[in-house]
Amino acid sequence: MSGHVIALSGGVGGAKLAHGLYLALGAGELTVIANTGDDFRHLGLHVSPDIDSIVYALAELSDPVRGWGRRDETWNFMEALCGLGGETWFALGDGDLAMHVERSRRLASGETLSGVTGAICGALGIHASILPMSEDAVRTRLRTDEGWLEFQDYFVRRRCEPEVREYAFEGAMQARMQPQALAALERADLRAVIVCPSNPFLSIDPILAVPGMRDAIVRCAAPVIAVTPLIGGRALKGPAAKIMQELGFEVGAGAVARHYADLIDLFVYDESDAPPTRAADVPVAAAHTLMNCTADRVNLARRLLALADERPTVHTP
Repeated sequence: MSGHVIALSGGVGGAKLAHGLYLALGAGELTVIANTGDDFRHLGLHVSPDIDSIVYALAELSDPVRGWGRRDETWNFMEALCGLGGETWFALGDGDLAMHVERSRRLASGETLSGVTGAICGALGIHASILPMSEDAVRTRLRTDEGWLEFQDYFVRRRCEPEVREYAFEGAMQARMQPQALAALERADLRAVIVCPSNPFLSIDPILAVPGMRDAIVRCAAPVIAVTPLIGGRALKGPAAKIMQELGFEVGAGAVARHYADLIDLFVYDESDAPPTRAADVPVAAAHTLMNCTADRVNLARRLLALADERPTVHTP
């Protein structure tokens, strides 16, 4: 079955599934709406970590060991910066630095973030649309036992150590939905909307916080399927399980399903787990969600597309 597919994605985990969908679909059949709540300015440069993870994954440039950044990276810039007494808490590899420099140059000349991302995708031979959730700045902030922290201060500088008590998306209420993202969600040939296995609170919620995004997803004519970011009650990457516990959520796939209950038609949990209980009456299905290699990514993508083609219909278009 053909048709267009939209993926909502954060960084590493979401980028892996986006790569699988990209390989399983035809050219031009995938749009990825990326979280930009993690974006920030560092060393005078505009850094878009989640967009970059998706771009590198689809271009097959990702570092397979670290899970972020470019493979075969070198670190001459960081070593020289350290020698000058500069800020080195956020590592920028030499190849990765080129991405941030080029993005910042284009943005300074008046281009939009989506325009810059599209140009970079074209240069790297990517035949999919990778779109920011908004052209406007939305910044994820966390209230912790150490006070309010910017996302990268919490995630990288403090290595997710502070206890999270609340999270917020500064600028979200004033942000405008990226027009191409809205157009993609209104396509008559939309086959599926896939919520990738990204952190529900810090990667997917910022996307859904943009006015109009949630309504557009609920109205769309395709099934909406979310994939668990937890296996055996643990996140493979990032602080999702830790944050769930600190915020008072049950740590497990069922809690994630309930978090998305008003949005999705189907929740996919890992086949190694028992079916999630108390999933707020959301239909569930099992799949092998652990993506250790490219074959795993493609197989999961194909499983999700097959489930979508069965067209479960819980939400009301």
